[in-house]
Amino acid sequence: MSDIKYEIIKEIGVLSENSKGWRKELNLISWNGGAAKYDIRDWAPEHEKMGKGTTLSAEELDNLKGLLGTMK
Repeated sequence: MSDIKYEIIKEIGVLSENSKGWRKELNLISWNGGAAKYDIRDWAPEHEKMGKGTTLSAEELDNLKGLLGTMK
């Protein structure tokens, strides 16, 4: 399996942190040299390891923002 290459373009914010220091973060990331997308996933303290996550285009992030705004 080939290595996945990534570049964190912008660290936007931390959603949570567990007792081992892993943080669930929202970042803008370029995967394998592609266009940057918004990304939510767990990261080890120095971004040396990552958990599974999801990527969102700018349009998908706007849609999610609208959906979250309707929640009580």
